[in-house]
Amino acid sequence: MARIVMVITGADSLTLADGTAHPTGYWAEEVAASHQVFREAGVEVDIATPGGVRPTVDPASLDERGGVTAADAERFRAYLDSLTPQLAEPRALAGLSAADYDAVYVPGGHGPMEDLARDADLGRLLAEADRQGSVVGALCHGPAALLSTVGEGGGFLFAGRSMTAFTDEEERQGGLGDAVPYLLESRLREHGAVIEAGPAWTSRVVVDGNLVTGQNPQSSVDTAKRVLAALEAAG
Repeated sequence: MARIVMVITGADSLTLADGTAHPTGYWAEEVAASHQVFREAGVEVDIATPGGVRPTVDPASLDERGGVTAADAERFRAYLDSLTPQLAEPRALAGLSAADYDAVYVPGGHGPMEDLARDADLGRLLAEADRQGSVVGALCHGPAALLSTVGEGGGFLFAGRSMTAFTDEEERQGGLGDAVPYLLESRLREHGAVIEAGPAWTSRVVVDGNLVTGQNPQSSVDTAKRVLAALEAAG
């Protein structure tokens, strides 16, 4: 049985460009829909956060502020409730070894921009996973976690790799706009990532070897399925 560690942000606020704090966390659909795909495929999924803190769901991901219908919000909330034992006591990133997993998967919400993007334990885990050829998956704002990595010579480990992420256009249309501390697509490009963006708010998944990235919440199911396909291909 394949084993995945889903790394979820532990941040409950994002420090905006003006220094103020904006409530955030993980995006409900990205965790719930992805986890469900994995579980229905018979994959074992561990949940981990920085320091093993209990993650906070972004309240906007469960109502109309996040473009989520009441029916979808109820569905996501019910699924997250089924994960309460894991979400209440997630594993701590510092104690994880990539050798124990077939894939590392990072869903979004704005939270990863606050903590995962500079978490040294996650950077180590992702570098180990990439080095051993394990699948590295990241969704929406989850690719901010890739910024925590350091490659040979001290540069960005994933420089030159093709990926996608929540785009600048999407941030300005339906995210926090220029209030964010940095625009994720632009920051990844600055670090040398090759961004392959699709139309805003439509499912887009980019696969580059063992790296699987999804653009937005609409890509949640497709990204998880492509991670499963990459696991199957790896044998």
